[in-house]
Amino acid sequence: MSNKVLIIVENLPVPFDRRVWMEATTLIKAGYEVSVICPKGKGFEEEYEIIDQVHIYRHPMPPDISSVSGYLREYCTALFWEFRLAHRVWRERGFDIVHICNPPDLMFLVAGWFKLLKGVRVIFDHHDINLEMYEAKYGRRDIFYYGLSLVERLTFATADVVISTNESYLSVALTRGCKNPEDVFVVRSGPDLSRFQPVSPNPIYRRGRKYLVGYVGVMGEPEGIDYLLQSVRYIVYEKKRHDIQFMLIGSGPMFEKLQALSKELEVNEFVEFTGRIPDNELLERLSSCDVCANPDKKMPYNDRSTMNKIMEYMAMGKPIVQFDLLEGRRSAEGASVYAKGNDVVDFANNILELLEDVERRQQMGELGRKRMEEKLEWRHQVSKLLEAYKKAWQR
Repeated sequence: MSNKVLIIVENLPVPFDRRVWMEATTLIKAGYEVSVICPKGKGFEEEYEIIDQVHIYRHPMPPDISSVSGYLREYCTALFWEFRLAHRVWRERGFDIVHICNPPDLMFLVAGWFKLLKGVRVIFDHHDINLEMYEAKYGRRDIFYYGLSLVERLTFATADVVISTNESYLSVALTRGCKNPEDVFVVRSGPDLSRFQPVSPNPIYRRGRKYLVGYVGVMGEPEGIDYLLQSVRYIVYEKKRHDIQFMLIGSGPMFEKLQALSKELEVNEFVEFTGRIPDNELLERLSSCDVCANPDKKMPYNDRSTMNKIMEYMAMGKPIVQFDLLEGRRSAEGASVYAKGNDVVDFANNILELLEDVERRQQMGELGRKRMEEKLEWRHQVSKLLEAYKKAWQR
């Protein structure tokens, strides 16, 4: 059986991309030789290094700018380096399977090249539904939208096997992707609980306040951090609550704009933007939270996507407040309360109600942790990932 794999990911560096790193290390343990092509990022600037037997090739990227021109520049730069580094990996190590992780969906060009000329198998790891993401960001269906529709179809057509992150993405693969059910595998992104464990809380993150509400994740338009900041303003000025600290962990194209919005709303005294932080600090900060927030906006993209932060909150045994989203509810079930879609006042009131009910918070946290242990954590996904690889080789 083939045992040389090339994984290509564009939007996050490895091993910072937790899902891709779990996939890579799982394959190593199963006897595969794994190479990864990814961008450079803060703390991950080495052009080439070996970590846990995974050979990592990194390339430079332009600044993260949230605009059509910014994305075009980013994707063209990434595509150039992915072609160049894939040929380097082919010369130095070889590969029999190329595993592409969107966004963007342009990676089918690299995968298709090696499939046609070298006979490699292709696995498409479907991380984002780009049509819905584009519409969420720009609110329109224009030439770029229909261009994305075309490359999505070409990506599915190039793939021998598709890995979907949830049932909604499975449906996309079967309908828009026209894939056969036996060629599509659902592999969720639950963290590895052997590494993702609560630690002792640190009161310093509360900054002298009684409660701490946390967020971790990307900071772009669909993530709804602007809604969360409006909820903070309601809590501080309408409800007169000055005993709650809000901690926002992560970065993204809206990071600086959201910091400016925090000042504009006059809530910056109550909100800390940490930027990206190391895993050990992330565990300590999340362990210190009383409630965790997922303000992802109610829209088709978020409704059908499973967010890593939900899984991470549950792994840490934290109660969650989020808007009522299809896949958010499927993941968290009773570990979360669900505010009315995009209603910042209802979101804020749900936070306040949870903070005042210690027993309910504890029950929800325990339910979420148990759900992770019994169904969603990474060890339950390993067999599905390996089955997808077995199928790719058979194809």
